[in-house]
Amino acid sequence: MKISLAPISYCWSKADVEQFYQQVASSGIDTVYLGETVCSRRRELKFADYLAIAHTLKAHGKQVVLSTMALVEAQSELNELKRAVNNGDFSIEANDMAGVYYAHQAKVPFVCGPTINNYNRASLDLLYQKGMYRFVMPCELSQQWLQAVLDTGSEPQYEIEVLGHGYMPLAHSARCFTAKHYQLPKDKCQTICQRHSKGLLAQTQESQPLLRLNGIQTQSAAQVDLIKQIPQMINMGVDYWRISPNKLADISLGDALARLLNKVQEDEETSLQNELAQFAQSNDHLSHCNGYWLGHPGMNYTEHVNHLINQ
Repeated sequence: MKISLAPISYCWSKADVEQFYQQVASSGIDTVYLGETVCSRRRELKFADYLAIAHTLKAHGKQVVLSTMALVEAQSELNELKRAVNNGDFSIEANDMAGVYYAHQAKVPFVCGPTINNYNRASLDLLYQKGMYRFVMPCELSQQWLQAVLDTGSEPQYEIEVLGHGYMPLAHSARCFTAKHYQLPKDKCQTICQRHSKGLLAQTQESQPLLRLNGIQTQSAAQVDLIKQIPQMINMGVDYWRISPNKLADISLGDALARLLNKVQEDEETSLQNELAQFAQSNDHLSHCNGYWLGHPGMNYTEHVNHLINQ
């Protein structure tokens, strides 16, 4: 198993983004996804900027994938999608079926992102025929679902990636929730989402954290935490454990996990289960969740999961 870093979901300044990826370059993280996936009105970085960062990361030994928009609404966004597909150096992460279509037409290998609704083995096999070499499991699905997919017929010829840490992308809408919150029209939003580097928390009337509003994207209020499930995922055949970043500390987490996984592969006496327990103990579980993976409501967090896994 390898560690991957999802694209930044938020509207950070260009300086912050460049600083972030400078640290990623020196980390042990294997695969990095780059690009704007939420809103084309976020223009802090241009396509050329992302391409320059991609080449820098490649020079540091990273596998780089250019991520595309999850909701293509305008001709300008379609043109940007085509630019990403035809970049000439990197594969893409298709987060919309338009990305799948143009990648297939251009014979560019692609990763099927988590915002494409892949709910059965037949769909995945069809996408493989179109050029998909990896798929990111939709975050609302469970370990039981993934196991059923793996047990259907022959072994999949494509790689599997699971979101293991970060705020989950739950839905996208043509309406911008952040602009609406500030009573601004979407077309004149002033890129107001830049004020919220981790999205805008929405709570229930009982003050319970419920969702995180990030422009047109709705995220989970709590971060998914599947560190304890890494040994199980390895046994199942999951190839990549994804981190969706929201702060610089996520680079340290990815780096530490990547180095630990390499250590375990080189030294059979190293106990992965015991080492991962130390990571889990350092996390604040009050702000984490793992319900979807266990087949429970997504916002739940279950501390002891071994007995659930073995049933």
